[in-house]
Amino acid sequence: MTALDQNDRKAPLSILVALASYGTSNDRYLERLIREYRSMPFDIDIVVVSNIDKSTLGVDCRVGIPNKNPWSLPFAHKKLFAERADKYDLFIYSEDDILITERNLRAFVDVSSALRHDEIAGFLRIEEGTNGEKSYPDIHENFHWEPASVRPRGPYTLAHLTNEHAACYVLTRTQLRMAIQSGGFLVDPHQEKYDLLCTAATDPYTQCGLKKFVPVSHIDDFTVHHLSNKYVGRVGITAAELRDQTEALVGIAQWWKTPRPAFNTETKLPRGLYSKDYYEPVSEDVISAIPRTARNVLSIGCGSGATEKALLDRGLRVVAVPLDPVVSRGAAARGVEMIYGDIDEIAALTKGEKFDCVLCLNVLHLARDPATALSRLKDCLSDNSTVIIQSPSMLSLRTIRQTFRDIPVLRLGRSYSSTGVHFSTVRHVRRWCAESGMKVDRTIGIRNRQETSTFGRIASAVGDFLPTSFAVSLATSIVVSARRLPDERSQLASRSMREPGISGAT
Repeated sequence: MTALDQNDRKAPLSILVALASYGTSNDRYLERLIREYRSMPFDIDIVVVSNIDKSTLGVDCRVGIPNKNPWSLPFAHKKLFAERADKYDLFIYSEDDILITERNLRAFVDVSSALRHDEIAGFLRIEEGTNGEKSYPDIHENFHWEPASVRPRGPYTLAHLTNEHAACYVLTRTQLRMAIQSGGFLVDPHQEKYDLLCTAATDPYTQCGLKKFVPVSHIDDFTVHHLSNKYVGRVGITAAELRDQTEALVGIAQWWKTPRPAFNTETKLPRGLYSKDYYEPVSEDVISAIPRTARNVLSIGCGSGATEKALLDRGLRVVAVPLDPVVSRGAAARGVEMIYGDIDEIAALTKGEKFDCVLCLNVLHLARDPATALSRLKDCLSDNSTVIIQSPSMLSLRTIRQTFRDIPVLRLGRSYSSTGVHFSTVRHVRRWCAESGMKVDRTIGIRNRQETSTFGRIASAVGDFLPTSFAVSLATSIVVSARRLPDERSQLASRSMREPGISGAT
């Protein structure tokens, strides 16, 4: 009998909780978690896995790290779960600052009865600032909801978030058995998509044939408090943004229409390196590159819309091809005109309208054929229009330093099919422009002025005094302004870029 059968008997749920706790810095949170679990009307056993003895807290403690790396500690819970796989209805793993409540567990049991055997209800972390504002740190950078994953299950609407990590998970007995039998659960500490710490909490989804879905229609029941609140004001979306996104997801389920993604946004590199940031901040370098005479702007690959909203505030009309209708919902509500479809259909989608400026911000290096994608935009350009392309600079000094520190970055040199990304430098962007019939007018480099390392601070300071060509070599991102060439000149430019001996270097 599983946890889902509890309504048919009087015995309370039996639950095994494993809490990973390294050192003593989070002990105040750990003590709160223990009190919370002990207050629940369930039959709960708590085991702390740690590098030091914490039995003085009144719980069982397993001391020991799976290997020499201290970040491998969370993997110790897996052996514990396997040893007791037949003794409990639910199995909870969490880090020592994740507050899972009775409400969360009852909601998990209720929704599980509506799910298919390989679907697991997951949680979303919530944090609270000193003024009471709430934020959701699991949704940031390239992590986003997959619109195509939306599915109704009884009274619930569920969706998959590409960030499976919430520093915790709950499995039923049946789900744990499936994970163990898959061969992907009882494995040595490892890291691929996520770092070592996060991988311990995501293996059931990434390695065991199970899929995590968050019940977005009942999102408050599936948020768990990250007690340290360490990311407030730095990472994550606001409560208002989450509300917009969950409403969009529920709407997709009601329409029974699955939107197609406008672009590939994810690379296959470790940690999703060079994936599209769905929450890109406004870049003044990009804004300043837009001609002052521009009155209408087409944005290709709009995410949450910070740049697009900034342009609206400056009195411009903005039309956007969004990454998806979920992340762009807030921008649409502010007045950004959204058109949905494939970039290959852009002329039809824009009904032949010409735009003064077209933005392609950090999407071309992710397109299967960047030059072809650019050429599709020519029908949206007049002879006086400007195309502004932003792309990562993968030969910057910072990237070279990262390559030597993180060997998998060397995968950048492999094919697009194996990496999901094209190598991007000033030379490559210029070639894409030439092959699509465009002429580059200006190139600037953007350095990461928030770099905290000694190397980064020195590079940023020195770059202010270097010639432009050298300054670009320090840049982590490049911004290129280009314009359409007359057809006969564009054919010559494209052919010259393919001729032997023509380097296309800056």
